Amino acid sequence: MNFLSKIILPIFIATTWISVSEFARNEFLLKTHWVKHYENLGMIFPSSSVNGAVWGIWSLSYSISIFIVSRRFSLLETFFLCWFFGFVLMWLVIGNMGVLPYSILYIAIPLSLLETFVAAFIIQKLS
Repeated sequence: MNFLSKIILPIFIATTWISVSEFARNEFLLKTHWVKHYENLGMIFPSSSVNGAVWGIWSLSYSISIFIVSRRFSLLETFFLCWFFGFVLMWLVIGNMGVLPYSILYIAIPLSLLETFVAAFIIQKLS
């Protein structure tokens, strides 16, 4: 029971939070930016069920990473390390590939900071 309540539950709740946060940000707030940017590239923005499933796996992987990092670092250290590894590195890669609409960053940066902090807080408090 301890394994379930101290490891699985915090990861599950953080994964749920991250998934909802990602979905709300990218479907409701930024979808038009993504679609327009991809159209300008002559591409179609990927939004099929398979893409959603992969983002679900990303959310779970991110939660597990936050959990592992939180075992060795404080809340703020976990937050900053995980945000850097989860978002800054992703933005560098997709920016380098030319598929990042830079116009989203003024919204995406603060919301990704919030997303990561809340996930780290959930994991720290529940585990």
